[in-house]
Amino acid sequence: MDFENRDILSINDFSKEEILYVLEVAKRFEKPNYDLLKNKILATLFFEPSTRTRLSFTAAMQQLGGQVLGFATPTVSSVKKGETIWDTVKMVEQYADAIVMRHKLEGAARLASEASQKPILNAGDGTNQHPTQTLLDLYTILKEKGTLDGLSVGMLGDLKYGRTVHSLATALSHFKTSLFFIAPDALKMPREQLDTLAEKGIPCKEVTDIMEVAKELDILYVTRIQQERFADPLEYEKYKGVYQLDKSLLEHIKKDLKIMHPLPRVDEIHPELDDTPHAIYFRQAGNGLIVRKALLALVLGKVK
Repeated sequence: MDFENRDILSINDFSKEEILYVLEVAKRFEKPNYDLLKNKILATLFFEPSTRTRLSFTAAMQQLGGQVLGFATPTVSSVKKGETIWDTVKMVEQYADAIVMRHKLEGAARLASEASQKPILNAGDGTNQHPTQTLLDLYTILKEKGTLDGLSVGMLGDLKYGRTVHSLATALSHFKTSLFFIAPDALKMPREQLDTLAEKGIPCKEVTDIMEVAKELDILYVTRIQQERFADPLEYEKYKGVYQLDKSLLEHIKKDLKIMHPLPRVDEIHPELDDTPHAIYFRQAGNGLIVRKALLALVLGKVK
């Protein structure tokens, strides 16, 4: 498959075959390759805060021999002076071979792709999509479980605003999975997402209490309640801390359940779970480096 100069904007743009191809290519990048992207430059434009995504893209580019430029906050860019996304991207593409961008507005990455002749990699646009996170999540599940088929996957927390769960649910719809959505009524998975899954014949169940479905799960994907997405601070105060998982959960799960989290966490997973065999969220974060190396090599035409 040819991914050269391809934008990575949404997991909706990927077929099952393309997803599996990216995951297969990622296996080649478990170890560093310090020459593959020599003389290539990656621009990282982060209009919203990021730790894992920004640093893993930076490390990925550097491990492949390339260079990185960009900003981690819009306050140090000309956006503060009123420059548009369009003009920022048109300017930055003069200096870089590929652009990674995170923005608070849904559709910002697609707008950037229309402005740029260089590949755009969406590092998250509002509550919409986070495709590279989804690919690293799938890579993690595949490594841990040996398959993406026949799994029962629970998603817990902020399912209304959480772009990671939106993207992951879409990706898992290509496989024979059963999905369990665990959230307060006000933070449930959006109806349009549920309708799409139903059209694809994916079994879904919505609950508010994790204990109702804990024994059925092979994967539990936990998300934080996202304070920055709430228009009303009082509404956030109502739901923060609604789920707080600790070792008491272990009495109610399969012995091989794996717990994932896109991070950062707040108080939804107690650190006492970190050293259990169920917790794989830090290995999951590490897989971001591997998958993002593969994506950079693909869009810059260095692997086929």
